[in-house]
Amino acid sequence: MTRRAVVKGIGHYLPERVVPNAEFEKTLDTSNEWIISRSGIERRHFAAEGETTSQLATHAAKAALDMAGMDANEIDAIIVATSTPDNTFPSAATMVQSALGNTTGFAFDVQAVCAGFVYAMSNANAMILAGQADRVLVIGAETFSRIMDWTDRSTCVLFGDGAGALILEAETGNGTSDDRGILATDLNSDGRYKDLLYVDGGVATQNTGVLRMEGKEVFRHAVEKLAQTADTALEKVGLGAEDVDWVVPHQANIRIIQSTARKLGVGMDRVVVTVQDHGNTSAASIPLALSVGVSEGKIKPGDLVVTEAIGGGLAWGAVVLRW
Repeated sequence: MTRRAVVKGIGHYLPERVVPNAEFEKTLDTSNEWIISRSGIERRHFAAEGETTSQLATHAAKAALDMAGMDANEIDAIIVATSTPDNTFPSAATMVQSALGNTTGFAFDVQAVCAGFVYAMSNANAMILAGQADRVLVIGAETFSRIMDWTDRSTCVLFGDGAGALILEAETGNGTSDDRGILATDLNSDGRYKDLLYVDGGVATQNTGVLRMEGKEVFRHAVEKLAQTADTALEKVGLGAEDVDWVVPHQANIRIIQSTARKLGVGMDRVVVTVQDHGNTSAASIPLALSVGVSEGKIKPGDLVVTEAIGGGLAWGAVVLRW
């Protein structure tokens, strides 16, 4: 018998303010058609003034707890994947812990930019397999609107704010790929490419900074590395693209999503796409898309799901799980 980390609940939260592409036409040399043709994005959500990453995360966490029928104090660990925490420290996760009223567990953040949720899921899985925790709340939450250069049309139109959360619980499986739960993970990074996607601020500069990106280079690396990591994760459990019911990719750009699907050999009818409505929400994009996929009746119990993401670092990875 094998210990598995099985999804018990999922939820998401989006700020009330919806920002259509047309809003950028007022201040930038851009258009709705230009943005859609290059990214597939039609709208995104921006956090309200004073609305923080931990608050978005808390809303999503409450939705996941409600679906799971769990009380916050049944959670052993809270992991928040984010690159836009409320403060340098303490972690956003401890703020979520306080807001939920959890006094029995432990909480910490994971920072791997857009790959953050995949990294957080891998950490949660490892803790469950090791017996360190039985129930882990995993959250991806971002307020990227706070780190945009609003004069750079190549980046500021791409990102949005939001949060998604899911709960993993230890269950016993048979040790086969038919088990429910996380079946395999694959994590990678290569710091030689750190200048392709970064924020030009931080402790060293004593300012928050704004996002900088070499879009063409990121695109090139993304398609190659996302397909590779998904294949590697599937191979670890003796599965292939033909076994996959749903690919839930990082929602960065529709062209990256389409190119990666082709490289994987998966039709777009088996890919959950939310980029048109949310933009790139970094670490929040995969749990947001998973939650939407479940709420729309696409992802069902027993489905084999592959998630993959790449972000600054460069850092990338994939998770294979049976819903």
